[in-house]
Amino acid sequence: MRLGLRHRMPTVELAISAPPQAVWDVLVDLQAWPKWGPSVTRAELEVPGPLRLGSRGKVWTPLGVPVPFEISEFTDGRAWAWRVAGVPATRHEVIPTNTGCILSFGVPLWAPPYLGVMAVALPRIARLATRPR
Repeated sequence: MRLGLRHRMPTVELAISAPPQAVWDVLVDLQAWPKWGPSVTRAELEVPGPLRLGSRGKVWTPLGVPVPFEISEFTDGRAWAWRVAGVPATRHEVIPTNTGCILSFGVPLWAPPYLGVMAVALPRIARLATRPR
C-alpha cells in the first residue's frame, strides 16, 4: 500500500494482481459496496441501471442514516468520483499495469484522515476481484 497525491487529492493505492476490469466491476457494483466499504451498509440508485455520470442514489451509513449521492466524474472502466450530501467525496481509479492494476482512492484535501478507511477497503476489493466466480 502506498500514500500519494493524484489529481490534487491525497491518495492511498494498492497494486492488485487482477485484471483491471475485474477490479472495476467490484467498484461499480452497488451490491458489493457494503462488502468493501467500511462506511457503507447499503447503496441504491434512484434509476436502476449501471453506474454512470450523473447517477443519483442513496448510501446508508453504519448508523442507518441514508445520505444522497451523485456521481460527479465517470470514465467507464477507469475512474469515478462522487458528491455525498452535496459535498465532494472520494475518487476511485483503476490504473492498468503489466501485472494487473493499481487501485487508487483519493480524498478531498480537507479529509486526509479518511485515507485510513480507504486503506481498509483496498484489500477487500482485491479479495473480491480475485475470488473464483
